[in-house]
Amino acid sequence: MRQKIILGNWKMNGSRALLASLLPPLLRESFGSARVGVCPPVAYLGQVAAIIEGSSLELGAQNVNEHDKGAYTGETSVSMLKELGCRYVLVGHSERRQYFGETDAIVAEKFAIIRRSGLIPVLCIGETQEERDQDQTDQVVFRQIDAVQAHIGSDAFANAIIAYEPVWAIGTGKTATPAQAQDVHQLIRRHIAETAAGDAESLPLLYGGSMKAANAAELLAMADIDGGLVGGASLDSREFIDICRAAA
Repeated sequence: MRQKIILGNWKMNGSRALLASLLPPLLRESFGSARVGVCPPVAYLGQVAAIIEGSSLELGAQNVNEHDKGAYTGETSVSMLKELGCRYVLVGHSERRQYFGETDAIVAEKFAIIRRSGLIPVLCIGETQEERDQDQTDQVVFRQIDAVQAHIGSDAFANAIIAYEPVWAIGTGKTATPAQAQDVHQLIRRHIAETAAGDAESLPLLYGGSMKAANAAELLAMADIDGGLVGGASLDSREFIDICRAAA
């Protein structure tokens, strides 16, 4: 049975006050067999790492540069993230693709450098409302997966996570129904089984897109949904704890 994983993506939100209010309640909780992590902005990674040290709470980053080092002002290298204690790195989030022009090729390069470092890439994939309306969901998510495999090889997902995040459900208040989410997760797992080396059944697939306490249990009960990549709800300790409890 695949282990449940809940990751909180804080996006560009954070302050010392938020760290002081959000993290202590999480550290007092026990989430059973579920893995729980937070992905704060890079400015707070070091502080969060110090606060959660010695606990079961894990650390992730929201982005990384595709180069090891160099004259890339304002960027963060994978070695820096590793030194700070990160375990996960998000890659290919729709906001990175939409607002910062990250193409499938750039996402594949970032995925590759994360994987080479020994950290765990969390590949974010998903379709827009227009693409869903045109019945292109499977084409879009397969293209995003295949770009990574074409760059790295058929074993690209041997130590990785895929997060299905329908773009139309991110920050909109809309949520895919459990059945809709399960259908796409099942498609993804089947596609990996047909095109990749390794065991597709062991690959963690997370759902992201307005997951909250009210719908987490039903989503997490689906056969191919192994956890959540949680946005806004991860900034509320009570809400996030309830989601994590649903995964425990």
